Amino acid sequence: MDNPERARILHGMEHKPDILIVGGGLNGPALALALAQTGHTVTIIDALAEKVRKNAAFDGRAYALALASQRLLQTIGVWERVADHAQPMLEIKVTDGHAGTGPSPFFMHFDHAEIEEGPMGYMVEDRHLRRALLDAMDADSNITQISGRTVIAQDHDATGVTLTLNDGSTLTGCLLVGCDGRRSGTAARAGIKRSGWDYGQTALVCAIEHDLPHHGIAHQFFMPPGPLAILPLTGNRSSIVWSERTDAAKRINALPEADYLQVLRPRFGDFLGDIKLAGDRFTYPLNLTIANAFIGERMALVGDAAHGMHPIAGQGLNAGLRDVGALAEVLTLAGRRGEDIGSVLVLERYQEWRRFDTASLAMATDVFNKLFSNDKPLLRVGRDIGMGIVGSLPGLRRGFVREAAGLTGDLPKLLQGRPI
Repeated sequence: MDNPERARILHGMEHKPDILIVGGGLNGPALALALAQTGHTVTIIDALAEKVRKNAAFDGRAYALALASQRLLQTIGVWERVADHAQPMLEIKVTDGHAGTGPSPFFMHFDHAEIEEGPMGYMVEDRHLRRALLDAMDADSNITQISGRTVIAQDHDATGVTLTLNDGSTLTGCLLVGCDGRRSGTAARAGIKRSGWDYGQTALVCAIEHDLPHHGIAHQFFMPPGPLAILPLTGNRSSIVWSERTDAAKRINALPEADYLQVLRPRFGDFLGDIKLAGDRFTYPLNLTIANAFIGERMALVGDAAHGMHPIAGQGLNAGLRDVGALAEVLTLAGRRGEDIGSVLVLERYQEWRRFDTASLAMATDVFNKLFSNDKPLLRVGRDIGMGIVGSLPGLRRGFVREAAGLTGDLPKLLQGRPI
């Protein structure tokens, strides 16, 4: 490797081989499997007990996985465990309007038939995806799982990193990866600050059953308080991500089920027949939060620990899986060259790969939300005309479909469906 710093980053025998991952939600296990597949030994620590993490009850949560994310899951051996529970997204319809008055005549319609690769993505319930990741880790001898423990301290030196857990035990490794969410303790302990702002919106999340089939069509209906996403699940069911002003969302979520549905129905419409709730209801505040650095000394951040954005484009988990693919590729290639994978000079490659893409996506979702979450007449006219233009031009439509499928940009090998 033509690198003048090579002598500084070649690792010697004293370096620890293990990668320590904090956070066992979705990105953490995906990263553990991607790394274990290339020969790394990984220890993953999660605060929840294993039986809680493996709970198979349906609670209404689901994820929109772009085609590129599905390819990553297939390549790391997880997709076959969830394929029977996945609903292909064949079309996306984007409209603008007011609750109870129907959508604007201007709209965007994207069809997977405009690309050659297949469905734009898949909807997968949280219970199925989480269980599949846990079962795949159980089957991999390169992965050690520690459940029901929290990290209370972390330290590093020239050769590795040490974690102290709440039971007094310690773990050592060559590299620490924080996959522990928007309030990442890993980032905080490393002194990494965050930038961002609150949107004054809260997402109401649930699943519904409806009388009529959805035909694999996802809908995004923009209203002044915030967007409503209707995302197809298997059977006659859909996942709802419904954004409202925070004070209104609090009142709505506190309503009894029948009253909650009465508020939802005029926003949802009757195109799928009568609706009823399936599973629990959730809320979460919407904000933009990006770590000022994605790496530190012998440490990297992945997923929401690095960046949290508005769910308007459904890209939260997809952005995290791009992080997974990029970090796994950087570390694996560095290891094959004999470099110290915990070196800042190695980790900078990951940060350079992901920072621009993440910032661009965050800004795009921010602008899109501000553009549509209002009722200003001039903006309404402009955005409706814009949607009409995009919807009428095949080249633009195809570009949007490829973007929705996660097929654009500098894709890591795993998201191309290729092993590292």
